Amino acid sequence: MAHGEVLEFEEYVRTRQDALLRSARRLVPDPVDAQDLLQTALVRTYGRWDGIADKRLADAYLRRVMINTRTEWWRARKLEEVPTEQLPDASVEDSTEQHADRALLMDIMKVLAPKQRSVVVLRHWEQMSTEETAAALGMSAGTVKSTLHRALARLRQELESRDHERPATGVLEREERERCAA
Repeated sequence: MAHGEVLEFEEYVRTRQDALLRSARRLVPDPVDAQDLLQTALVRTYGRWDGIADKRLADAYLRRVMINTRTEWWRARKLEEVPTEQLPDASVEDSTEQHADRALLMDIMKVLAPKQRSVVVLRHWEQMSTEETAAALGMSAGTVKSTLHRALARLRQELESRDHERPATGVLEREERERCAA
């Protein structure tokens, strides 16, 4: 890679690392794993930086690398998991309702398959359109819509099965109604 491209990549990382770390954090619940995921994706992207003709698409490319890497990790760990009768209690570090909602949502996102989780993250957190999500994940818009529908239904089901103080019509359904109204 030419010296100019190295500097261009370094500048890109400096300006976009916070947003990319937020994306990684939404893909994996553990903050340390999110940093590892971003670092791995950056290393993989660095090797192909000169092949990205339109640098405006670098975010989409990097998110795709993060999704693929997360899927690789999920497949590798899948064999190490041991099923249990009960799920561990969700820990909420902050007592405010917003942080509690986020912790709950991150916890129930664990029930989704990697493909479903990726679609939910890109559509709802990254606020990408159906078409943008389809392009980023290499699938059709119809597949994005059906995957999102099944993922949200699964999240609702998981949310309703949880035993907490507030009603099941919490943050997930509020967010969905707001997005549909927009």
